[in-house]
Amino acid sequence: MTAPQDRSPRTVLCEGKWLRFVSESGWEYVEHRRVRGVVIVIARTPEDRLVLVDQYRVPLKRRVLELPAGLVGDGAASDDEAFADAARRELLEETGYWAGRIEFLFDGPMSPGRSPDFYSFFLAENLEKRGRGGGDGTEDIRVEEMPLDGAEGWLDARRKAGELIDPKIYIALYFLTRVRAG
Repeated sequence: MTAPQDRSPRTVLCEGKWLRFVSESGWEYVEHRRVRGVVIVIARTPEDRLVLVDQYRVPLKRRVLELPAGLVGDGAASDDEAFADAARRELLEETGYWAGRIEFLFDGPMSPGRSPDFYSFFLAENLEKRGRGGGDGTEDIRVEEMPLDGAEGWLDARRKAGELIDPKIYIALYFLTRVRAG
């Protein structure tokens, strides 16, 4: 399939501190301003547990169980921040864990019909607890650790109890299964 022939000009419809709403070629989408990407951290403890965050999300008006994640270069002093450094920073900030080893896994479009942003996934291992986590003061984060043995049942029980589970957790389980097997 080829790109649409309508090459209408790009129009900024609305702009906030962090997001910009754009119209282009008959399509409307949202893009981040002042950031270079989004990192997602798959953090495995020495006890073979997956580190998660339970975070209140204003758009949903509910808490969501998620992987630690954050924006790359979201401050004036971090315009040249490396993606791996952002992954380490976000993991420490949100969970209190420092990653002795961090490995880039892959990246891909976040929501291709809604945004040009990409997720970059990192595997974090050799974790060391250095703080309590909880976020940066603007976030309401609780740290959770899910045992990898029986993870699907653990998640299913949480979902049946009415909790929202971010599907990226299942991506993490796929990669961790490969790491454990190989």
